[in-house]
Parts: sequence; structure tokens; C-alpha cells
Amino acid sequence: MPDGLLPSRAIGWGIAGYGWVARDYAAPAILAAGHAVRTVCDPVPAARDAARRAHAGAAVQDDLAPLLADPAVDAVYVATPNHLHRAAVEACAAAGKAVLCEKPMAATLEDAEAMAAAVARAGILYGTAFDQRHHPAHAAMRDAIAAGLIGTPTVIRIAYACWLGPDWSVTGEGDNWRADPRRAGGGALMDLAPHGLDLCAFLLGEPVEEIAALTQRRVQPYAVDDGAALIGRTAGGALVQLHVAYNCPDALPRRRLEVLGSAGQLVAENTMGQEPGGLVTHTDASGASRPLPVADMASSPFARQMAAFARALSTGDRETFSAARDLHTMRLLHAAYAGDPACR
Repeated sequence: MPDGLLPSRAIGWGIAGYGWVARDYAAPAILAAGHAVRTVCDPVPAARDAARRAHAGAAVQDDLAPLLADPAVDAVYVATPNHLHRAAVEACAAAGKAVLCEKPMAATLEDAEAMAAAVARAGILYGTAFDQRHHPAHAAMRDAIAAGLIGTPTVIRIAYACWLGPDWSVTGEGDNWRADPRRAGGGALMDLAPHGLDLCAFLLGEPVEEIAALTQRRVQPYAVDDGAALIGRTAGGALVQLHVAYNCPDALPRRRLEVLGSAGQLVAENTMGQEPGGLVTHTDASGASRPLPVADMASSPFARQMAAFARALSTGDRETFSAARDLHTMRLLHAAYAGDPACR
């Protein structure tokens, strides 16, 4: 097992919301990290059936209460629609359960602030599931930047796009809640930009402090934005440029990460997203290019995230996962929407 997957101890997980991300990525990652799925909660019968097929030894419920009462559950992965995050996290905090919650933190800034307050009162470990922090390629890029490989970082450019039609569905539930402004809290900007904003902070070791955005509703016939362009600046003065979209055909090149510095550039292709792998290229100031060595490139970022969460739970680490840092990202999203004339 690669080092990034080694937990301090095996833990028992509960899963609240068994949609496609939980089914296809998070739950398999829990098992790959050497942990166990103890309880699954979902109000949708088809989701519960899928959970029973995948996790024969787990209790499968339609209500959160049995999960919270289960002493075998050390941590809860919350993967409900965004507007339900607050209730689930507050309930987990009251029960003393550690929480890994899907991004964005919540559908609204008000809910995110209430979640952060509940987590602080309870003293539990909380993290938002920014799996891109745990991709081995991004870890290698962070180390290379910190070692001065590209000189002083000046700008990060990210393209992170997909196609999300009005009837999009992976598991066949026929309910695309991501296109519902009440449940999602926004569109492509709310769903995809959190990964980019958090990744910028991870790569440079400093947060994005200023943000502005323009959104569009140009292709998809729904009420949320189907594309957005963001610009920002980090605390140290590096510039940030993000393009996120629900209107980009999946067959097109649509996942690219560039970090430009005073002495070179790092370019990552197809590292952002749920799958492992991709390619990172280093180009020096003379124009010579070569692959950047990445250890454990084939390791799942989801599995590495689950292992990291277990280590944080075992050691009391509150740096790798941080409610305060994630709340800052939510405030950036709120400011981005608030500053766009089209969203007023």
C-alpha cells in the first residue's frame, strides 16, 4: 500500500447520502484506505439498495439517527445535496462524530457559518472533502514550488469544466439537484470553483484573499450559472484565474492546471477530477521541458483523503482539515456571486 494510504488506525465510517460520488468514489476509497463502512443513511430506496449490495455487513437506514447512535461509527462522510449539509453536520457534531463533508461546505454562507460554529462548540474534527489536496501530483507540485523549482510563483491558471445537462444523472435517480438553486446554492461556480480556490491555497501555502467573478447562463436551460470566470489574488500577491463550467463537452480538453513562476512553469493535465493519474510537466526558464516526478501517481486522491482523515482523527491534527479554512473558501464564493451584476 502506498505511503499516502497508510492510516494511523482503521476507523469505522458512516455515510450520509449514497449518491454517485459516495457510491463510486468515497465508499471504495474508505475500503482502499483500510477502513470499514459501518452504516449508510439515505432516504432514497434505490440508493439504499445500492448500499446493501456494496456493503453487505453495513447497516442501511433511511434516517440519520441510527447512524449517529452507532458506536462503531468514528466518522461520518456527508454527501447529501448541499442544502442538507448543515442539518447533518450539526447533528453529527452534537453526537460527537468527526465529519468529512462534501464540497461546497453548504448551499449558503449562513449555513456554513452555523456549521463552523457547531463544529467549534463540539470540538470535533471537521473537514470539507477537497480531494484535490490529496492528489499525488498536486502534492508533488506543492513540494516543487516550495523548493523554488519555478522561482517566485506569479499566477495560477485553472480550467475545470464538464457537461452537466438539465437531466444529468449517473445513478439513474432522475433528480439533478445541482441545477436547483435552492438545493445547490448556485451552479458551476458553487460546485467547481471551491476545488480550484482550495487547491490554489494548498499549492502556494497561502489563501486567496481577493476574488471577483462573472457568471453565465449561456447553454444549459436551468436557473443556475452554467459557467464562470474568476480572478483573484492570494495573501502574498500571486494572481489566480479560474474557468469553471457545466457547458463544456466532456470529450474536450477541460482539466488543466498551470502554475507560472519567475523561473519556470508547472502544467498539470487531467489531474483535477475524481480519477487518479494525469501528467505534470516542468518547463524551466530556458524553455526546456521534462516530466515532474510524482510518487504514487496511480493512487486515488479519495483513498489518500480518507487515510489522511484517519491520521488527523488519531493524532488530533487540525491543520490538514480545517473548518475555519473551509469557511474562508465559502466566504470567497459568496463574495464572487455578490460581486457579479448578473447575480444581483
